[in-house]
Amino acid sequence: MNLTKKILIGLSLGAFIGLLLHFLAPGAFDVLNNYLFGPLGTIFLNLINMLVVPIVFFSITLGTASLGDPKKLGRIGVKTISFFLATTTIAIVIALILAYIIQPGNININTAGADFESKEAPSVVDTFTSIIPTNPLQAMADGNMLQIIFFSILIGFALAILGKKTEGIYKLVEQGNDIMMYLVNLIMKFAPYGAFGLLASAIGRMGLEGAWAMISYMLVVIVALIIHVFVTYAPAVKILGKRNPRQFFKGFFPAMTVAFSTSSSGATLPISMKTAQENLKVPKQISSFVQPLGATVNMDGTAIMQGVATVFIAQVYNVDLGFSQIIMVILVAVLASIGTAGVPGVGLIMLAMVLNQVALPVEGIALIIGIDRLLDMLRTAVNVTGDAACAVVVSETEKKHSEQVS
Repeated sequence: MNLTKKILIGLSLGAFIGLLLHFLAPGAFDVLNNYLFGPLGTIFLNLINMLVVPIVFFSITLGTASLGDPKKLGRIGVKTISFFLATTTIAIVIALILAYIIQPGNININTAGADFESKEAPSVVDTFTSIIPTNPLQAMADGNMLQIIFFSILIGFALAILGKKTEGIYKLVEQGNDIMMYLVNLIMKFAPYGAFGLLASAIGRMGLEGAWAMISYMLVVIVALIIHVFVTYAPAVKILGKRNPRQFFKGFFPAMTVAFSTSSSGATLPISMKTAQENLKVPKQISSFVQPLGATVNMDGTAIMQGVATVFIAQVYNVDLGFSQIIMVILVAVLASIGTAGVPGVGLIMLAMVLNQVALPVEGIALIIGIDRLLDMLRTAVNVTGDAACAVVVSETEKKHSEQVS
């Protein structure tokens, strides 16, 4: 039985048992929550939190370093990075707007936010000036994500510039990243039990209101993903790539199905490159540069999930996010997309990072853990589609240069 099926079973059992105890045996729920559901959920959340800082440092350092010498990147590199950063920003803005309009987390449950008090948010100026860490090790100890991301990007940039001089350090960072990816996969094996405990606890405490909130959250994420595909990618393909969007989606559909089934941009990469080259007629040299880079730095689907989830959890805990915190969510999500690894489950770790940065309780992940696997499949399909759209756009804009050479 694969991991997805196990998580779905854990999700179903947790929801069923939680609802049953909520209505028929609230006293028994309190006992089971204290000694079974709660501990299972806490262990899983602690495992996720444990990896946040090291995975951010290694993956973003490696992601930046693997871009290569910026002087050698040239036109294609600048176009690719600009496209990815622009679409990721648009993605999270769409997510935030939808989450605020639909308000999936507005549920009338006093116990949801009873144990949490929000901290006062820093001003926008303080947010930007405090990005530079005075002590990187202290930033890691405190879990200050913007500072960690800034420091990681600097280290990665230095590794890219110094090249052969720092091959040993680059290899060490690469190996550190491999270790983190292994640990993510290892921890995800505990996910069915964590999902069971977290969902049984959340549903048992909140009843049908909680179940409806989770469904509302899932629908908002799905709608945001669909809007992003048709409002961002389709016009980009038509206007910048000068292609028929319908033919683009039809041609790339086989790779999208593989991405959906594997939940991994990395695992889908050989298929997505083959599909782009054969069905979309993207030149091999452009596909070979843009799509592997996209698997590392383009995580629009994950950014959408982080945006919706952050607002959803804030609404559940009755916390008003200020303007500076919204800017922080956008900044962290866009910057984190540089190094978010294309493997299943890493989105939850990045969400924990965003929640920490805007002073929201990581325990809120309990409300979305059960349905995250399905959404992970959908957002991976969106991620690889964005990579292909970028390859088509870059291919079209490079035509005039190739014509000038010939």
